[in-house]
Amino acid sequence: MEGIGNMRRIRLVVAYDGTNYHGWQYQPNAVTIEEVLNKALTELLREHIAVIGASRTDAGVHAQGNVAVFDTKNRMAADKICLAVNQRLPEDIRVQSSEEVAPDWHPRKRRCVKTYEYKILNRRIEMPDKRLYTYHCYYDLDLEKMRQAAEFILGEHDFKSFCSAKTQVTDTVRTVYDLKLERDQEDVITIRITGSGFLYNMVRIIAGTLLWAGTGLIRPEAVGEILAAEDRRKAGPTAPAKGLTLIRMHYPDETAEMP
Repeated sequence: MEGIGNMRRIRLVVAYDGTNYHGWQYQPNAVTIEEVLNKALTELLREHIAVIGASRTDAGVHAQGNVAVFDTKNRMAADKICLAVNQRLPEDIRVQSSEEVAPDWHPRKRRCVKTYEYKILNRRIEMPDKRLYTYHCYYDLDLEKMRQAAEFILGEHDFKSFCSAKTQVTDTVRTVYDLKLERDQEDVITIRITGSGFLYNMVRIIAGTLLWAGTGLIRPEAVGEILAAEDRRKAGPTAPAKGLTLIRMHYPDETAEMP
């Protein structure tokens, strides 16, 4: 772009515990991830910094690999920025990597494959050390029925039934490439979903609907009927934010894989 001179664009991979934040996006009366990152980078680089995030996660949602970019005139080595800014960030936010990218590289305008995990603690009594990162369900969940229900989510569909009624998006067609459910020895069920993109609250509504199948509230086959209905009122509840983590964002058109 003309007029920018020696401006560089830096890409960050950002991990955070979303418990104490009102989501990613800046809000005037609440603390957000974007605001804290901007402040730390502005202090470090001694110029006004405004990051652009790939995924504007909701309040309470966590991330291991959200992606953001910002422009700077500072000549600090790109790969050292992550180490330097982490010294200024609270311990619940850490930049995992930093690198220079093309001046026009934009995290929301590139083809991206996203992976999320939703975690459910499925036992009679909650475990305190899991309370911030799992949704506690004390009903006995049938994992096999949840897996059967998940089969209907795979592939390209109109996910209108699985997005918040508040969404501004007109095109609600998305592709889910992979959807797996596993239960570990600590009674945590992990729903791991990878797709071409996700509508507002889509992963949490899928989780809520799979919970319905797991408790026997609906037949697994009903998920296909819910999709076909294209009606948010037919699907399950929006599962709480704290169980959701953005695991990874992969840009397949790049030769080098993202961390």
